[in-house]
Amino acid sequence: MITQEERVDQQKLNLYIKFLKERLFFEPQSVALHYNLGLAYSHKGLVEEALSEFKQALEYEPNLAQAYVNMGGLFFQKGDLEQCLEANLKAIALNPDLPMAYSNLGFACFARGDFQEAIAYSEKALAINPNHVQTLNNLAMAYLQAGRIKDSLEALQKILSLDENFAAAHYHLALALRLDGREQEAEQHLEKARALGYPVDETAAGEGA
Repeated sequence: MITQEERVDQQKLNLYIKFLKERLFFEPQSVALHYNLGLAYSHKGLVEEALSEFKQALEYEPNLAQAYVNMGGLFFQKGDLEQCLEANLKAIALNPDLPMAYSNLGFACFARGDFQEAIAYSEKALAINPNHVQTLNNLAMAYLQAGRIKDSLEALQKILSLDENFAAAHYHLALALRLDGREQEAEQHLEKARALGYPVDETAAGEGA
């Protein structure tokens, strides 16, 4: 059920989109307006509309690296990993100091099973923004898949030092601890993940895989 606060936020977002579209009627070549409309559409979940606006922003400003980052994230949402990779690599070519570009690349590489590449890109993202919990979680899972259990444990423990209620970290920490032979600790974190509403894979949890 949508809360009153969420309804108000949606109304504000709709008004903002209306304002940007009206401004674009008079300033159709405005990079900022196209970019901001792309962000607004992204927040509203309108992926194709957002992609269109970011592409138009890039037509007028080809070096707008952040537009490529946002497009890469949207392509990832669509499950188009190749275009996600392409867009974020373009962003890095324009600006090598964009942590979300490296993070997006890490997510895409993990999704297609390239765990070593996922590790490399995630580590680059964290070298710039060391406390981004989603990237830390992706790195921890990649470490786990690569058999680097100690490194995975360290990354997961750092997440929980930043956000003790990050449910996915409790679940993945349970798996890593079980692989490390620490059954009692693993069960504690598994229970915490359940309590926080994480969709626990009971088969994997039971087998430690």
